[in-house]
Amino acid sequence: MRIKNVLLVTMLLLLVANLRAQNKSVTVSGNTKDKTTKLALPFVNVSLKTSNDNKLITGTITNEEGRFSLANIKSGNYILEFSFIGYKTKTQSVYVGSLSEFLDQGTIELEEDATTLQEVVVVSKTNTVSDKMDKKTFSMADNISQSGGSVLQSMQNLPGVTVQDGKVQIRGNDKVTVLIDGKQTALTGFGSQSGLDNIPASAIDKIEIINNPSAKYDANGNAGIINIIYKKNKKEGFNGKVGFTSGLGALWERKENLPTIRPQYSLTPKINPTLSLNYRKNKINAFFQGDYLYTETLNKNEFVTRTYNDGTIINQQLKRNRNTHFTTIKSGIDWTIDDYNTLTVSGLFGSEKIIDNGDQPFFNADYSERLRLWQFLEDELKTTVMGTAAYQHKFKQAGHILNIGFNYTFHREDEKYFFDNILPTSTSKDAFKLLSDESVIDFNIDYIKPLKYGRIETGFKFRNRIIPTNMQFFPGTNSPLDDSAGGKATYEEIIPAVYGNYIYETNKIEAEVGLRLEYLDLEYEVNPNHPTYRTDGYSYFEPFPNFRFAYKINDDNKISLFYNRRIDRPNEVDIRIFPKYDDAEIIKVGNPGLRPQFTNLVELGFKRNLKKGYLYSAIYHRFSNATITRIASTVPNSNLIYAIFQNVNKSSNTGVEMVFSQDIAKWYSSNLNLNAYYNQIGAFTVQNLYPQPNTFSAAKQDVFSGNIKWNNTLHLTKKVDAQITAIYLAPDIIPQGKIKSRFSIDLGLKKSVQNGKGEFFINATDLLNTLVIKKEIQGQNFSYTSNDYYETQVIRLGYNYKF
Repeated sequence: MRIKNVLLVTMLLLLVANLRAQNKSVTVSGNTKDKTTKLALPFVNVSLKTSNDNKLITGTITNEEGRFSLANIKSGNYILEFSFIGYKTKTQSVYVGSLSEFLDQGTIELEEDATTLQEVVVVSKTNTVSDKMDKKTFSMADNISQSGGSVLQSMQNLPGVTVQDGKVQIRGNDKVTVLIDGKQTALTGFGSQSGLDNIPASAIDKIEIINNPSAKYDANGNAGIINIIYKKNKKEGFNGKVGFTSGLGALWERKENLPTIRPQYSLTPKINPTLSLNYRKNKINAFFQGDYLYTETLNKNEFVTRTYNDGTIINQQLKRNRNTHFTTIKSGIDWTIDDYNTLTVSGLFGSEKIIDNGDQPFFNADYSERLRLWQFLEDELKTTVMGTAAYQHKFKQAGHILNIGFNYTFHREDEKYFFDNILPTSTSKDAFKLLSDESVIDFNIDYIKPLKYGRIETGFKFRNRIIPTNMQFFPGTNSPLDDSAGGKATYEEIIPAVYGNYIYETNKIEAEVGLRLEYLDLEYEVNPNHPTYRTDGYSYFEPFPNFRFAYKINDDNKISLFYNRRIDRPNEVDIRIFPKYDDAEIIKVGNPGLRPQFTNLVELGFKRNLKKGYLYSAIYHRFSNATITRIASTVPNSNLIYAIFQNVNKSSNTGVEMVFSQDIAKWYSSNLNLNAYYNQIGAFTVQNLYPQPNTFSAAKQDVFSGNIKWNNTLHLTKKVDAQITAIYLAPDIIPQGKIKSRFSIDLGLKKSVQNGKGEFFINATDLLNTLVIKKEIQGQNFSYTSNDYYETQVIRLGYNYKF
């Protein structure tokens, strides 16, 4: 009954859709036949002319099978003219829009007669606007002020994107799906964002921000999708790029340590060599991308004051000095079997070695007594291996394509913690070890068929994902570790899905309707001796429709309406039953009873193309059921706080976004992004089961918030460019509390040398060292404030050479 209702709504909401900017080019194709004999007509002259002044744009001749294809056609109204000796000249109108890269004109039948062939002239014009309203694309080469950093750091400058607590947010929402080359991988997390801060930006060609994904994308991630595209050159012969970046962070101490702990990291070094190679000859294109990133980082420097209703006050600091070695290698071969078939085989290897030396002292209200010193060593190794095979068959009709892909990912997380638990009257050793192996198999089929006024897309995807984990605790005397909460647990999910999209376009109207049907069966098998949690799981069969309807006011102005329904499935770490003790007294725990969060989004967008830029604006409303968030609570006779994921009440996010990009002068261009929104989380009551049942209730939370991001690019000379970026983030709500405002300024400079083959750059992030994360949290019988002075200011110097 639910599916019938959703399909009915689908038909009623056919006018709801999303807006796309112009494609750079479109291919128009078809075939010619004799009207009487129905035989194919080879070598027919095909001309494309403008409809208003009959100006010749381009032309071709049909092949031996009577087929023709005209590439690189810009949006507009045209006349197709077919002429052949002994046949009457035939014309037909054609509208070339911006939604489909391929348009099929079907079969054109010619009558016998005589005619004269006209001369063919080829004319081209560059499209100045590359970003689309449903997908914005940003080149890493243009991000001067963040060159040499990680992918996560580079994203801070992108319009509509903010970074908070190591997570990416789109329009104030962190439920973002991260893809690499269009695929989910364990390198970034399946549906999560783990690892983004350890992928070198030097390995990346561009980043796509997809606010309104179509049905062909996985339904996970209600805030949108970020697609990270690795570098891959296809120039003929042997070519490549080599680079080296070094830097320093934590240039001075922003807040002094609490007494009796080891010093904070300062003047932390950063090293990033990178190598990109490509060889293309005849039918083979081989590519290699290798990067190594070594960083020392003051990863966390958080000062917390906890206040309890009984009058107890505890002051604490959590400091992490982190060393990271991260290696990524991506390599593969494109094989053009023939004109219609290609095969790509590629592999990716990632190794991330993390050593954390941490200190966490706890003091009483006036700092006269140290209650505990929790010192630890984290030794973690993450290994990722991915293999991909992609086959593409091109039919004789241009743009008629079948893609078949297979992807296998293996990810191992080998994590060890060693603690010194120093109390006023005793000292003991504690430890735990986690081993997690993740195996994922993805198989997909995608089919695209061009039509006269658009195209159809359909496909199938199957995923099998299994994650066996084993956590072992080794507590010492008076340890906060709960050794009974360890053991084995296995996460397994199976997801088959099918989708279909229909895209239609005329001179004034753009429309798309899509539907994804997804089934999920998830089982989480828990150690039967666990004191709190038991084996659990869930399944669903759900439709995820999307619509887009756009009206072209004129060539420079377009208005569009979007709708889509998406889901946020809990990540494996969200339901992981093991408590994590990187903080000894504010302990994070998963919840196997967590269920998916469903979200609907409605958006109205407008785009105006300017002479040397564009103005984009949107009004959006996102509303969710069973919102996923962490809830912090305590249990009787204990000051320990347990932060556990829960499904709380409904939440919503309503806002306005604007992006104004303009080349103001030959030497200066500006990109201003404004995002203002109203966030709301409804009142709720939940029960945290671990370590013993306790109930938490919260009143409704709401806030008006937003952010401003201003990128300024200065073309100082033909060979020197500079970039200044200013970011302001307004106060916002977070689970059980608020986060205060913060701002930063980034600066970058690059100089082209060696006739454009070489490039030097220098940049500084958080130039004024102002970015501090300040929070206020309110619990059932406690509250706390938090100020995190982690490393944000980094200066980098680098050199790249293309050959």
